[in-house]
Amino acid sequence: MTRPQAPIWLAASDMTAATLPAAWLIATGLRPRNLTERSQLRRETACRIIALQLGGTAEQVMIGHDIKGRPFLETPGETGLHLSLATRSGIVAVALARGPVGIDVERVDGAAALPFAALHQEEAAMLRGLPDHTRALAFAQLWAAKEAYVKALGTGFARAPESFAVTFSSADRFEVADPLRAIASGGTSTTIENGGQEILAAAMIVLD
Repeated sequence: MTRPQAPIWLAASDMTAATLPAAWLIATGLRPRNLTERSQLRRETACRIIALQLGGTAEQVMIGHDIKGRPFLETPGETGLHLSLATRSGIVAVALARGPVGIDVERVDGAAALPFAALHQEEAAMLRGLPDHTRALAFAQLWAAKEAYVKALGTGFARAPESFAVTFSSADRFEVADPLRAIASGGTSTTIENGGQEILAAAMIVLD
C-alpha cells in the first residue's frame, strides 16, 4: 500500500507551499447562489493560488476541464502539475500535486439521514457502530475521502461509491481498498470551520 504523504494544509490564498502535494482550504465568506457562481468562485480562487505558487499573475493562469469534467492546468501547461477543486459552504478547496489528485469538502450535517445503501458494507458497519453524536462527523470525513478518491481517478461518482472501501487508520489518515486497482492508496483528512457555526471535513488523496 502507498503510504499517505505528509499533509500540507494551508488556510490562506496568499500562502505558498514549500513542497507538493498541498491543499488550500480558503474560507471566502461568500455563499454562491448557483452552480455558475460556485464555478466562478472556485476558478478565481484557484487562479490566485496557482499564480502565487508559480510566481506569476492570475491572468496568466487558465484552468480547463477534460471530457469527464476534471480540471487541469491549461496555462501554463508545461508544469506537469495536477489540480483538483471543491467548493462547499463558502469554503474553496484547491489541491496541487505531481500526480493525479483529488480533494473534497463536506459539511457536517447532524440532521441528515445517512445513505447506507451508497456505502461499502464495511463503511456502513463502521458508522453503525459509532455513538450517535459522532456519526455525522465520521460520515462527512468518510464521504469527503470517497469523493476525493473518485476525483483523483477522474471518474467522479460514475464509479459506484459502494464499490470500494475507505478506512481511517487515524483521525487524519485514510486508506482506500479498491478491487479495480492493484495498489491500495492512502490520503489525508482534516476539519475546518467556515467562519460561522459550521464544521466541514476535507480530504485529499494523490494516486501513483
